[in-house]
Amino acid sequence: MLAKVVSCAVVGLEGVIVEVEVDISPGLPSFTVVGLGDTAVQEARERVRAAIRNSGFTFPMRRVVVNLAPANLKKAGPAYDLPIAVGILLSSEQISADVSQTVLLGELSLDGGVRHTNGILPMVAVAHQEGMSRIVVPERDAGEASLIPGTKIIPVATLSQLGAYLRGELVPPECKPDTVTPETTPSNSVTDLAYIKGQEHVKRALEVAAAGGHNIVMCGPPGSGKTLLARALPAILPPTTPEEALEITQIYSVSGLLPANTSLIRQRPFRSPHYTISNAGLVGGGHWPKPGEISLSHRGVLFLDELPEFGHDILEVLRQPLEDKVVSISRAQGRVTFPANFMMVGAMNPCPCGYYGDPFRQCTCPPSLVSRYQRRISGPFIDRVDIFAEVPHVDYEKLADNRLGESSAKVQARVIAARTIQRERFHGTKLTCNAEMMPAEVREFCPVEETAQGLLKAAMNQLYLSARAFHRILKIARTIADLEKVDIIKAHHLAEAIQYRPRRMM
Repeated sequence: MLAKVVSCAVVGLEGVIVEVEVDISPGLPSFTVVGLGDTAVQEARERVRAAIRNSGFTFPMRRVVVNLAPANLKKAGPAYDLPIAVGILLSSEQISADVSQTVLLGELSLDGGVRHTNGILPMVAVAHQEGMSRIVVPERDAGEASLIPGTKIIPVATLSQLGAYLRGELVPPECKPDTVTPETTPSNSVTDLAYIKGQEHVKRALEVAAAGGHNIVMCGPPGSGKTLLARALPAILPPTTPEEALEITQIYSVSGLLPANTSLIRQRPFRSPHYTISNAGLVGGGHWPKPGEISLSHRGVLFLDELPEFGHDILEVLRQPLEDKVVSISRAQGRVTFPANFMMVGAMNPCPCGYYGDPFRQCTCPPSLVSRYQRRISGPFIDRVDIFAEVPHVDYEKLADNRLGESSAKVQARVIAARTIQRERFHGTKLTCNAEMMPAEVREFCPVEETAQGLLKAAMNQLYLSARAFHRILKIARTIADLEKVDIIKAHHLAEAIQYRPRRMM
C-alpha cells in the first residue's frame, strides 16, 4: 500500500515542501530511502525502525521503499524521521487518518521520543504559505513554530502520542501563538557608556554610527578602551522591530544556535570572531551551506578585534556584503543567499607594538614595518568604512574621576529618535537606516545648504576622496542632522562627517 506524507526541507534560509512517499510491498525484508538524502537521512532507517518498535507498533517485515520528492533536491538533517515513521504506519494500516493537509517535522529517538529540529521557523512559514491546515512539530519547538501567525501547531512529545492524535483517541493540546514583542531594555551583560572614562569624541562617533547604522573602525594604543567601547555599542542600538526579530531568529534556527527555551531572539546579536577564522566560518559555506558570522550578525554588530591580524583574503571577502547587505554562496548543487545587514565595528593598533603616534610612549617599530602593517587593510576596504575614530591614551585624572558619564539609556533615546525619523523618511521602501542609502536616495534625501557646498568641495579636492567616500560623507552628515532633528544638512554637520575620514590609513 502507498502512503503520502508532507514534510519540509531548508535550502539556505528558505523552506521547501517535501513529499514523503512510502510503499510497502511483498518481498524480502528491506528498508530503502531514496531522494538525494545525506547521511543523517540514510541513518533515519535505524532510528525509525527502533522508534516504531518501541512505541508499541510493529515494523513491517516486508520491502519498504521511501521516496523524498522532489528527487533532485538534496535533503539534509533528521527532520524526516517523523514523517517517514508516520508514512510507514499509514502504509501498513496500523493507523488510519487523512494527513494530506498536515506537515510533519521532527527527529526521532530510539525510544520513540520526538526531538528538537533545526530550521523549524522557515519550514513552518513555507507550510503556512502553501495553505497547510496542521503542522506537527516537536514539543520543544512549539513556541518557535507559533511565531508564524494563523497556523495550527500540534506539539508532540512521542510517536505513540502522535498516533493517538491521528486515531482520534487524544485531543491535541492548544498551542497559543507567541507574541512577537521585542524587549526594549538592553541585556545586563552589556557595558554602559557611563562607566567608560574619557573618550568622549569616540562615544560621539559610536552614537552617530548607531543612529545611522554606519560601520566604524577605532584605532589606538593598547589599553585605551577600544574593545570596551565596542562592547558598549549594543546598549545604545535601538530595539529590534518584530520583523527584525523574526529575521534574526530564522537565521539562528537554521544554524542550530537558537538557545534552549527561547522561541524568539529579542536582542540584537553581537558577534566577535577570532582573527584565525576561516573564509567559510566568516561568510558561510560548507558542503551544505550554513550561515557564517556575518549572517549571524544580521541586524546586529560584527566586531573584528585586531583588524589587521585578519587575513587579507578574509577582509576582502567582506567588501561585497558591506555594500550589498547579502552574501551569495555558490556550490555545485546550487546557489544560496544569506542576509548580511550588519554593523561592522573594527578595532586596531596603529602599528605592531601599538604605540605609533602615542605622545606618552615611544614606538619601537621602524617606519617600513608601520607602513606594511597599515597596508594589510586595503584601500577598497577602507573606502567602505564610514567612520574612523582615534582612541587616545586615557589620562590618570580621567580614570580616577568618580563622576559617571552620560548613560547608555540617554544616548539610546537620541538614537531611537533619529531612527524614527529615518523610518518615516524611508516609508514604503526596503531601507531602514541612512547607511543603506544608494546614490539615488542620497541625491533625494541629503540636501546640503548652499553655504556648506564650498566646504564639501574643498574636502573632495584636498582629501582626494572617491565618489563612494563622497556619498558616505553625505550619509553620515544626514545622520548627524537627524540627531539634531533638522531637515537640511548644514556646514557643521559636514565638518563633523569629514573629520571621521581616515588620516594615516592609506
